[in-house]
Amino acid sequence: MTDLQDELADHLVKCALALAGTEGWRNVTLRAVAERGEVTLDAVYRRFPDKMALLQGLGRMVDAAVLAGGQADMDEPPRDRLFDVLMRRFDVLAEYRDGVRSVLEDLRMDPLAALAELPGLTLSMRWMLEAAGLPAGGVLGAVRVRALAVLYLLVLRVWVNDDSPDMARTMKELDNRLRQAEQLANTFDRSAPKRRPPESEAPPEGPGARMSDPDFGPAGPGSGL
Repeated sequence: MTDLQDELADHLVKCALALAGTEGWRNVTLRAVAERGEVTLDAVYRRFPDKMALLQGLGRMVDAAVLAGGQADMDEPPRDRLFDVLMRRFDVLAEYRDGVRSVLEDLRMDPLAALAELPGLTLSMRWMLEAAGLPAGGVLGAVRVRALAVLYLLVLRVWVNDDSPDMARTMKELDNRLRQAEQLANTFDRSAPKRRPPESEAPPEGPGARMSDPDFGPAGPGSGL
């Protein structure tokens, strides 16, 4: 997409959310989005062939806004980096809270539509991990992505009804969830069985001679998700 196409796509997403906030997501039609956006219906169709595509557009719009804020400070612990990135996401969403609330209410009553949104959420969480400087590739990365998606949805339920001026409830919930995830990850890492090398490959005995298994090496403090 060109910059102008991106701007129009974001404009239409914002129109859809504004309508959702006043009319309810289930009552939003693509024609109504076109009218509110003052564009032709085919202009909407070329970017969003259905309402679920509008929600995917919302995810891309929010992702882009979060990523535009730059990567997290790598001198900070992983939990703090994730906290900053996800709070940046909630800050972006705050402008569209009424519309997002309506979308979430309708998705709860439409499980199939909610399932259709999972790939988009997974992609968004992958990018949030990248912004926080945490690997999102491979098997471990896939576990991180799924865990972060669940965590994000749990905090989202608090955020959507958080009327505090500084989002204190949301920050508290996010901090608690991240701490729980970190504790779980550290517990799993400590309890994971260590593979013993064959005798022929056993490391030499003696002080300082033991080496950590590369696949199950100990995690340092703060190694989250």
